[in-house]
Amino acid sequence: MRSRHSGDLSVIDGVAVLVGVVVGVGIFGFPPLVAQHADSGTLYIALWLAGGALMLVGALCYAELGASFPDEGGEYHYLRLAWGRRFGLMFAWARGTVIQTGAIAAVAFIYGDYAQRLMPLGDHGGTLHALLSVALLTTLNVCGTRESNRVQIALSSLTLVAVIGVMLAGLLSSGPSSPAAIEPREGGLGMLGMGMVFVLLTYGGWNETAYLSGELRNPARNMGRVLLLGTLLVTTLYLLTNLALLQIFGLQALSQSDAVGADLMEIVAGSWAAQGLSLLICFTALSTLNATILTGARVYYALGRDVPRLHRLAAWNERGSTPVRALLVQAAITLLLILFGALSHSGVQAMVAYTAPVFWFFMCMTALSLLRLRRLEPSAPRPFRVPWYPWLPLLFASSCLGLFVSSTLYAGPGALLGLLVLAFGLPLLLVRSPAAVSATSGVEP
Repeated sequence: MRSRHSGDLSVIDGVAVLVGVVVGVGIFGFPPLVAQHADSGTLYIALWLAGGALMLVGALCYAELGASFPDEGGEYHYLRLAWGRRFGLMFAWARGTVIQTGAIAAVAFIYGDYAQRLMPLGDHGGTLHALLSVALLTTLNVCGTRESNRVQIALSSLTLVAVIGVMLAGLLSSGPSSPAAIEPREGGLGMLGMGMVFVLLTYGGWNETAYLSGELRNPARNMGRVLLLGTLLVTTLYLLTNLALLQIFGLQALSQSDAVGADLMEIVAGSWAAQGLSLLICFTALSTLNATILTGARVYYALGRDVPRLHRLAAWNERGSTPVRALLVQAAITLLLILFGALSHSGVQAMVAYTAPVFWFFMCMTALSLLRLRRLEPSAPRPFRVPWYPWLPLLFASSCLGLFVSSTLYAGPGALLGLLVLAFGLPLLLVRSPAAVSATSGVEP
């Protein structure tokens, strides 16, 4: 466990970090997929409201875990403490082979859709752009974290500009005079559940608030304020953006767009604005890709460190301060996933189907970890506690379970592939760690 230190972040700093982490390129890729699972504009907006509320509840749970058991490993650390080393290793396998690589591939597809608008490369141009982006950014990270961080700093400030630009352009313009009729959809709660999966992917990043609790001044008092204010800001921004999309497109046309930001700007201000926004979104997507590639490879490094059979993944390039083999393995899996996604109608949707069941299963288990660790570690210092315990953690865990069921039943063959890859990692549960590696605390199988 890392040592505790006095936090330096104020409430305003914490809110800025939360908003910066959550608001990402997903808002330019996932709204059409949400629209495909809603029967009306009212239900569409209700999904985004519910997503913001669930984000707040989940962030409260993660904040207690992060404040009580601070560690750079995040969920890997909490799951090890609560359910044992082997379950933690299973999560590391899932994150490395399904969750993280699927997320990288999904963002790469969003980048490819917009890059194809700027530089067409034929019928499969979007896929080619996606493949090139992963290959080039992995090469950049292999060269060293210093070079990668310079690029990250240069790209990271553009996302909010793009989101606010789309929001204002849509809200200040008039919508279609006669919106297309909405085709009837079937599926009931299952379809809504899949819609919520896409909404919460757009809100993705809120689980990073686990780390905020160790950096705030007086976290017991300020953590709740940061989460409430940050969630309200993000939810308001996303609600206004989606109202703008509905005003310009209507629900039916929105569900059919493959580059919703560029399509909106072309309607409102012409092709030059669409091209400009596409360029801006490409930069924000590259920023997200670079950060995800940089952090994701550390999961493979942890597997190589903790699992003797995978020790080669722990090779570290001291000169570049990078886990080179881990980066290359991550890139290889991601490129294969992009090729798999290219066979479907929507690469983004295929990657969501691949990752969602596994992601929500482990999210549910992380929520239950909070309940278990309250019992296993009653004397652990808890500078921040979830309010209305145990009802909020139970609400979040049950919501995650429902999303797991929805994504498993309605996501198609991609979901089956993700679960099969997870099953291939089951031998990790039988691997015994070397003597140098031991669980910090909690249960040990």
